[in-house]
Parts: sequence; C-alpha cells; structure tokens
Amino acid sequence: MFFEYPLLLWLLIVPALMLAHYLYLELSGRRPHLRVSTITPWKAAGFNVMSVLRHLPFALRLLALVMIIIALARPRSSQDVEKIDTEGIDIVMAMDVSTSMLARDFSPDRLEASKDIAIEFISQRPSDRMGIVVFAGESYTQCPLTTDRATLINLMKDIQTDLIEDGTAIGNGLATAVLRMKDSNAKSRVVILLTDGVNNRGEISPEMAAEIAKTYGVRVYTIGVGANGMAPYPVVTPWGVELRDMQVEIDEPLLKQIAEQTGGRYFRATDNAKLMEIYEEINKMEKVRTTVDSFPVYKELYPDYALIALIALLLEILSVALIRRLP
Repeated sequence: MFFEYPLLLWLLIVPALMLAHYLYLELSGRRPHLRVSTITPWKAAGFNVMSVLRHLPFALRLLALVMIIIALARPRSSQDVEKIDTEGIDIVMAMDVSTSMLARDFSPDRLEASKDIAIEFISQRPSDRMGIVVFAGESYTQCPLTTDRATLINLMKDIQTDLIEDGTAIGNGLATAVLRMKDSNAKSRVVILLTDGVNNRGEISPEMAAEIAKTYGVRVYTIGVGANGMAPYPVVTPWGVELRDMQVEIDEPLLKQIAEQTGGRYFRATDNAKLMEIYEEINKMEKVRTTVDSFPVYKELYPDYALIALIALLLEILSVALIRRLP
C-alpha cells in the first residue's frame, strides 16, 4: 500500500494533540467534578459502566478524524500486475474545413458526416494516441496527441468551417500533422488526410509535405471526399443561402502520389456509407499489437477508510444519546 498524497499524513498530528490534551485534562483533574465526603457508596456498587462509557464519544471522534485524514491521503494498492495488449500507434487526423466541406452530397453535409464517422473511428481505438489537425487556407492543431478519448471527441465535435481563412492548403495541413509526430516513439505513425478539393493555398507544397512525412517514417492515408460529377453547394445570395449544383474537383493524382510516396493508400468516398467503409478498412490495416509487461493495476483503498470514519461518527452520535439516558 502507498499514499497518493503522503504529505497529508502530517495532519495526524492534530488527533495526536487532541488525545494529549484529553489525557492532560483527565489526569490533572481540570474537568468539571463534584467533591464528596466519601466514595464508599460508589465502591459498594462495584464496577461503574459510566466511568468507561464517558470516554467512548471522544474515542470514536478521534477514530473518525484519523480515518478521514488517511482517506484524504488516498491510500492505494498496486500489488497486482497484468499484461496488456496495446496497438502502439500514433494517429493524427488532418481534416479539411474549407467552406466546400458544407456541400450536401453527404448527409447532412461533408463536414458533419466526416466528423461523425471520425468519432466512431476514435471510439474503436482506445489504446492509441490520437490527435486532430484542421486546415483550410492555413492549418492548426485542434488537439495534440492524447489518449483522452472524451477530450478528443469533444474537440472533434467543435470543428467548424469558419474558424480559419478559407482555401485548401493541403501541404500545410499534412506538414502540421507530421510535426505533431516527429518526436514520437510509437511503432507506427499514421496521418489520415481528408480533403474535398485542390491545393490552392499554403507556404508548403503537398509534395514537400509528403517528402517530410516519408523522412519521419509517417504513413499517410489520403481520402478524397465528394460525389462523382456534380454536388449541391450552399451559396450565399441576397435572398439567403441557396443550394447550387457545382462540379466536384478533387486532385486525385496528388492524393494518390502522397499516399504511395509514404507507404499509405488513397481512398475515394462518394457518400456516408463509403466513408464509413474506408475508416473501417484503415482500422483493420493499422493493427500493430505490442504487449506491455508489468503494468500495475491500482486499487483505491480510501473508500474503506471513509466508511470506517462514517460509522465512527454515527456511533459517536448514538453513544452520546445513550450516555445521556443512563442513570
């Protein structure tokens, strides 16, 4: 057994001082008392229960205080050891958030469908470190590599199209994703790059970003999102937002080149179902399992001490009531 916050054990000085003060009052005769001419009647009565019970409330209060302090120090046990399988993979999802991702060839649109399916993918990989990079006219890290699934999913839900300048900087998005993993020691490092357009912005070309990824041993899976042919895009007009059919333009040769150069694969998603299948296929391919030995299994012990403290406090209340009723 060990304590998570051992410094709190210094508080045990408090009950020790309380006990010393109580004994001092008892032995010095400073407690309230009554002088009598003789104690013969009490001696004749034999053993006096009250002489013992009157100390019980203080003893129970002292026990409760000690148990509370120990519980606050958070005692834990780590005697058990087990072997746990883990994927040993770092994955960064680089997602296009340009305004074209609002096209309605997906339900409800490309961006929301991509977010929902990515969240499902995150939930299926509890052992991996994962992160999120978003890009449009520029790129930034939405979430660094983490195993905190709740935070990752919440930040994925917060992604919007109007957070950064519009455009499609594929090279910047990929370079930022690779930068998140350049110091990683994971056995496998992967970027899932999702876009629906053609590179038209950014200081780093997609080809250079792919070369950087290859240098760091990062495998890139590229996904082109968009229906074949025409797709309804929301357009702002003086009369409000209207849907207009426009030609879908995805630089598939570039995305294929990036994937092949880094040892990944290119996929084309034309609807929600196809995008779901793509993520399921990536999930199956990225299964590099390792075993972590001597992984400690911690057991929290503070609830036991807290329970003892609660019982002691309840018994103190009962004992006070009982003593008052005794003759």
